[in-house]
Amino acid sequence: MISTSRPPSVNSAGPDADPFAVLLRPPANETEHERIARLQREADAKRISDRIDEELKADRERMRKSKQDIRLLLLGQAESGKSTLQKQFQLLYNPTGLEDERLSWRTVIYFNIARPIRRILEALDAYGDGDDDDDLTSEATYSPADIRLASGMPIASSSADIAADEKSLSPSQLSLEKQINTFRSRLAPLLTAETSLADRLSGGIDVSGSGRGSVFVRSGWQARSLALPFGRGRERTNSGGRSSLSARDSMDKATGNELELKARRSEAREDRLVQEVASILSRCQQDIKELWALPAVKKLRDRRRLKLEEWAEYFLNNIERVSAPGYIPTIEDILHARIQTMGVAEHVFDMSVHGRSVRWHLFDVGGARGQRHTWIPYFDDATAIIFLAPVSAFDQYLDEDPKTNRIDDSLQLFKHICSNELLKRAHLVLFLNKTDVLKAKLAAGVKVNKYITSYGDRANEYDAVVAYFKAHFTQVHRRNNESNRVLFTHLTSAVNTKAMQSIITDVRDSIFRGYLKSAALV
Repeated sequence: MISTSRPPSVNSAGPDADPFAVLLRPPANETEHERIARLQREADAKRISDRIDEELKADRERMRKSKQDIRLLLLGQAESGKSTLQKQFQLLYNPTGLEDERLSWRTVIYFNIARPIRRILEALDAYGDGDDDDDLTSEATYSPADIRLASGMPIASSSADIAADEKSLSPSQLSLEKQINTFRSRLAPLLTAETSLADRLSGGIDVSGSGRGSVFVRSGWQARSLALPFGRGRERTNSGGRSSLSARDSMDKATGNELELKARRSEAREDRLVQEVASILSRCQQDIKELWALPAVKKLRDRRRLKLEEWAEYFLNNIERVSAPGYIPTIEDILHARIQTMGVAEHVFDMSVHGRSVRWHLFDVGGARGQRHTWIPYFDDATAIIFLAPVSAFDQYLDEDPKTNRIDDSLQLFKHICSNELLKRAHLVLFLNKTDVLKAKLAAGVKVNKYITSYGDRANEYDAVVAYFKAHFTQVHRRNNESNRVLFTHLTSAVNTKAMQSIITDVRDSIFRGYLKSAALV
């Protein structure tokens, strides 16, 4: 009979059979001090290993839940109303967050006043004394002596008296050239503060091609303005996708104390700047009102040599309230405040839809041409898209390309979105935005066919203009709709809170129904 030896099992093997046991075995001559140090190292290693296991487990759970989240992209060209729409979402689903940021918006609003003031003075310098603009000065050519004579006052005889006269008169009583110089002198502190406000908002980042001196801001600018942590805003990494929440959380924990310390150190300086600009505005309030009411300024605007955005007009029309001591921005002010987004900012809202709580990730993107490449990493898992097209921009051209009409640019951009393979399954919503501005332009007599020649002899009325633009966007969608996706179109004014909340609710429900269908839950 042949007998063979059975290979030793792990359990039956001697203590020297396991190489790891040999490796981990303490030295035979280990001292008590070395033993304590070794056990401490092992305990530290075990604690680190357990923490890594917990983080991996949490990551897996978070990844599982994140697949059920809704990701909504706000797309469109610059100044189309994306950030204003994001504020409306925040007002509806996270009002406390907007309330916490209220004071930080003073910096933006003060900048939204200082920048147009500079542009008005530059326009007056450029066109106020032109040969073809003689009528601009025709209404304000009286000298201080003329004013004294007309009012029955004695005429000044000495140069000192004349200088005193000019100093005592308001800018509206001087000739246009002297008015401009007087305004520039009296408003010099505000113009100087503009640079400081811009640096505060942008964090010192200078972006080329910003157009008309626009300031680009990254997610978290509120913290720079008020030394506050900025909620849940996040940015993608450059590693081909998005940073995980846990990775960002770890980074926040590692740097949180340092950032908080820096914020506290800068808080006094930050407050001084805001208070200084508030004091300047209070002193310059009457000068700003007179400059804004100047007939020459109105004529430059009528002749379209001075083009100010609707937000600039809003704050200049409300300058008395905004420059009052102790001013706190209203929700209406915050909705009208304007700064350009740089990159992509993510905002997270927990919404209850038909009894079910769902986390929504809303992505507000920079719309300038040089910023659009940053959209691409967000396309692969987008649940829905709201594309904003400003129909009031028919008479405007891109800052980056003055030959391209903004309506044409919106149509081309919408075509790229509709035809993008990564977005074929995304729910698509079109907002024809800024209808309030469109109505105002048409009421002022601005002719659409002067800028959009294909408009032809159609009526220069709101309904006809909106129908024309809507037909063109619908046609772009129909020609690039291989997946037979439905296009939901809304006429909107993003600053109209009551109307927008109703529209947002309808859009939310339609997106959620599409989300449930795609998840095979209905």
